[in-house]
Amino acid sequence: MRVIFMGSPQIAVPSLEQLVAGKYNLIAVYTQPDRPAGRGKNLTASAVKEAALRNGINVYQPESLKPAETLAELAALKPDVIVVCAYGQILPQALLDIPPCQCVNVHYSLLPRHRGASPVMAAIMAGDEFSGVSIQLVRKKLDTGPVLASAAVPIDAKDTTGTLSEKLSIVGAALLDEVLTGWLRGEIIPREQDEAKATYFGQITKEEGEIDWSQTALEIWRRIRAFQPWPGSYATWKGKQLKINEAEVINTDAESVPGKVVALPEHKHGVGIVTGQGVLRVLNIQYEGKKAMDAAGFIHGQRDFIGSELPS
Repeated sequence: MRVIFMGSPQIAVPSLEQLVAGKYNLIAVYTQPDRPAGRGKNLTASAVKEAALRNGINVYQPESLKPAETLAELAALKPDVIVVCAYGQILPQALLDIPPCQCVNVHYSLLPRHRGASPVMAAIMAGDEFSGVSIQLVRKKLDTGPVLASAAVPIDAKDTTGTLSEKLSIVGAALLDEVLTGWLRGEIIPREQDEAKATYFGQITKEEGEIDWSQTALEIWRRIRAFQPWPGSYATWKGKQLKINEAEVINTDAESVPGKVVALPEHKHGVGIVTGQGVLRVLNIQYEGKKAMDAAGFIHGQRDFIGSELPS
């Protein structure tokens, strides 16, 4: 069977490597074009491109999959199936019609819950006990295709989008290998999704990382975890950005306004921030232009932080 793989970020690499290690004829990899990254804004290849080149696989990087010449180039490769994992573009219907065994997508949620571009973030922000991986057939409408198989993964209280994505990528790669073989042999019956249970969560912007202290401590804590490693969660203090990298919820009633920074004497060198409901204990913090540090270290150098008010 001739297989094309489409993916871009690190979370797609385990699925690619599973295909390389398996009994598949991986004929090409499609990934996003090199993009400027880092302080120097140098052109940087995607993690999938780097993995493909290490394995000697031909790489294609079209800006769009819609042009007729791009579709003709792909069709000329004569894939039996296309495997997609976090590619970064919507696949046009003309492309979906090319492979006889369809396009199979590795999606990091338990569909139909958390369709869309940021399913791992969505699960953490919603307070879900479980996330998971769904192997589905691709349809023109995003994440609505029938599901071939799924696997649940528990969400730990310390999980961030980064750590949970890593777990899901490993589970997803193993599930893909198991499911793809059965699908290509005609041994799997796709299961239609229940539209009544569908939820959607789209792209997050950098601006959404700003903390609204009128929210509950529980909501803010979930967002801090969901927004790690990107876009991060931040407030403004003395005109500079203050990132809150790690925190925990303290079930304490504070008679103060949301955003007020308070000492937590019951915790050694503890620092809390009042929210709309409860107090958020800060564990790791990073002032603009400085390295990340624990709260005690930050207070040692910024003693006037206690008692200040952070804007919502």
